[in-house]
Amino acid sequence: MSIIVGFVPTPAGEAALTAGIAEASLRNEDLVIVNSARQGALVDKAVATAALLEEAAKRAADAGVTASVMQSSYQQDLADEFLDLAREVNASLIVIGLRHRSQVGKFIMGSHAQRILIQADRPVLAVKADGAGR
Repeated sequence: MSIIVGFVPTPAGEAALTAGIAEASLRNEDLVIVNSARQGALVDKAVATAALLEEAAKRAADAGVTASVMQSSYQQDLADEFLDLAREVNASLIVIGLRHRSQVGKFIMGSHAQRILIQADRPVLAVKADGAGR
């Protein structure tokens, strides 16, 4: 089994990666670091550079955790694609980062994290970055 972590180049993504590495080390499981972008998007703030993903894998290795990196793209719904990946890798735990959003923002844009929390068929660890929500 493995632990899957959704990684984006933000404080919440960094918090998720840190928590994922800690959990993988604690459970003696491999870590799958996933960074996804909407297919066909010209610009996407969630896309991590190859160097940043390499650094994420190195952080895991430095902690004694075997990590692999997946850069996937999604067509319709990020939450569905991420949950499908969790099933494919037989993840024992899903780790995601949370960021503060207004009620109106959630209503208009939806919340991928909320959908993952509600629809996951395995445990989910949701973490916030230090100082998030202030």
